[in-house]
Amino acid sequence: MTQSRPEGAPQSGTSSAASSSVSSRVASGRSSPARSGRTRSGGRRPAPDVVRDLAFDILCGVVEDRRMLETTLERHPGGDGRDRAAAHRLAATALRHMGTIGEILQPFLKREPPAPVRCALILGVAQLLYLDTPPHAAVGTIVDLLRRRGLAPFTGLANAVLRRVAREGETLREGLDEARLDVPPWLWSAWGPRARAITHGFYREAPLDLTLRPGAEVPQEGTLLPTGSVRLPPGTRMTGLPGYEEGQFWAQDAAAAMPVRLMGDLTGQRVADLCAAPGGKTAQLAHAGAAHVTAVEREAPRAARLRENLARLGLGNVEVVEGDALSWKPQQPLDAVLLDAPCSATGTLRRHPDVLWNKRPRDVKALAETQDAFIDAAHEMLKPGGKLLYAVCSLQDEEGPDRIAKALASGRWALAPFTPEELASMPEARTQEGYFRTHPGLWEDRGGMDGFFAARLVRK
Repeated sequence: MTQSRPEGAPQSGTSSAASSSVSSRVASGRSSPARSGRTRSGGRRPAPDVVRDLAFDILCGVVEDRRMLETTLERHPGGDGRDRAAAHRLAATALRHMGTIGEILQPFLKREPPAPVRCALILGVAQLLYLDTPPHAAVGTIVDLLRRRGLAPFTGLANAVLRRVAREGETLREGLDEARLDVPPWLWSAWGPRARAITHGFYREAPLDLTLRPGAEVPQEGTLLPTGSVRLPPGTRMTGLPGYEEGQFWAQDAAAAMPVRLMGDLTGQRVADLCAAPGGKTAQLAHAGAAHVTAVEREAPRAARLRENLARLGLGNVEVVEGDALSWKPQQPLDAVLLDAPCSATGTLRRHPDVLWNKRPRDVKALAETQDAFIDAAHEMLKPGGKLLYAVCSLQDEEGPDRIAKALASGRWALAPFTPEELASMPEARTQEGYFRTHPGLWEDRGGMDGFFAARLVRK
């Protein structure tokens, strides 16, 4: 689990009908209407451009401060919905192709420019090579961006470099192993044989997946997947769909919806969802026939969001506990625990390409230690024979199979492998050990999925 995954909340983005408008705002260089003027010295004053300014802030935040893309987007006060969606698309495109863009820029730079200037150049190349922006618009918007940000001495460099990329960039791309370049070496090595398939999967914009409450109708334009999730085109805005206000569905990637379905029969059982916000899996548990569901969330804002999402879905009977799952104790031993553990979130690359550049190997090591602590805490919550469903939206072995191996080595757990019958709707996700494991390259013909790992343990 990661702190920014909006399973049960509205997804950012535009409706399908507005997708072309978002694309055109990036491609043409348009933003919200604004007028340019002239400075006192007679020079041209660049017009405001919310799309480029916001995309620039997002990219600089990731590159310079390892800040999450969504954090900058949420904190930025300007722009209407279409401008913000276009800025998100521009920044995400730059992040997905940043390794290749750096390789293309290298011959044109005699010395490394300051980090903000490099970020501006990356946005310019992303517009030219990946978003079909006309050269005059791609070059002009970046030159104006540098002027607005007090970087006017670098406008000549940007103008010269981007014009050369416009002329030669496609030729320079020939022969490049873009998939390899666009993944930091430590991640490529960690992913092993899956690396190329993962990378090809994350280049694509993610569709919107929904989990329906029992009896709800499939929304128009939705496709029912073999697993029971419903998939709509990329850019679909969930809050605009009929049935949203009535709580007929919630946003949840098809892979993320599987762990609860793999917990087995929960009828009449007492179950806890640890690290529960934003509440997609909690809602699944509540609809699965459990006698009592407790959702535990440590952070107050996320707990409030969890309550709001459950209220929209009409699930006021779920007990929400605002507390630390590492120390929380149920009033009586539980039959089952769902642990969607805090993790590196490398499996969410399609929606969060910033993860590529703001995570480090040491982060994974620290998270693995925390995951062990959560598994130990879950052991104390369960009655003998009780089930733990451990899950992470991570592609890293250290956060998946390695954690289960350590838990089994303790002698306090037994593995209950997922059977072929349980994963009949997604057989490619079942590993030899009986784990559930996906990555963005699976279901390529259907639009892919997030990377997820899950395993089922039984307390001895």
